[in-house]
Amino acid sequence: MNKPLDAIFFDIDDTLFSTTVFADKARRNAVDAMIRAGLRADRSDAIRELEDVIAEFSSNYSGHFDKVLDRLGPDSHAGNNRAVIVAAGVVGYHSTKESDLKVYDDVYSTLKWLSSKSLTRGIISAGFTIKQAEKLVRLDVLEFVTPSAVFFTDQVGFSKPNPKLYRRVLETLSLTPERCLYVGDNPTHDIDPTNNDGWSTARIRRSGRYAEVEGETEATYEIRDFLELRRILETDFGL
Repeated sequence: MNKPLDAIFFDIDDTLFSTTVFADKARRNAVDAMIRAGLRADRSDAIRELEDVIAEFSSNYSGHFDKVLDRLGPDSHAGNNRAVIVAAGVVGYHSTKESDLKVYDDVYSTLKWLSSKSLTRGIISAGFTIKQAEKLVRLDVLEFVTPSAVFFTDQVGFSKPNPKLYRRVLETLSLTPERCLYVGDNPTHDIDPTNNDGWSTARIRRSGRYAEVEGETEATYEIRDFLELRRILETDFGL
């Protein structure tokens, strides 16, 4: 007998696309652009300082490239306007968004297939609202998502893994957990809280920093890509 399913929700980072691979390339491209604009520093040293700044100040900090220049010292930009070097880093990073911020092919095809089904297709993503919204727009999947079912933790007021986040989503859309499926990569932030509240869950282990991390609970399903997810939706949920 097929399981009832009223809604399926997705995480964004390292679920719809490889945030880890993208971020690494974007940061390297940013450093290369800064060097072309006049930064005098060893490339590996500059990349290491940028990674340290991100680790210490978070990825949401707005002054990453300024801090890199501070750490490398005044000789690294002497004779140049530091604002130009910083701007080059910003442009280099955002240019990578234009070229590389894309969902996996199997993600696109599965979301397109799901869009023809009579169920809610939502997003529950952690992070600053505008940053997560920009990712969703750039990934070019909005046409496959139910507009009223997009939730960013910064807007909701609860962040992962707070179970109140997921309960607020269900309350807003008048859904029950037993008839919902959540797809994410983080075992402690995506899978555990939804498991504990009675959702069906699918953990994707394709890539990312959480691929080898274990949570307190096991996902209902483990998948390597969205083609496996589609097969599960067809066989277990009758889609």
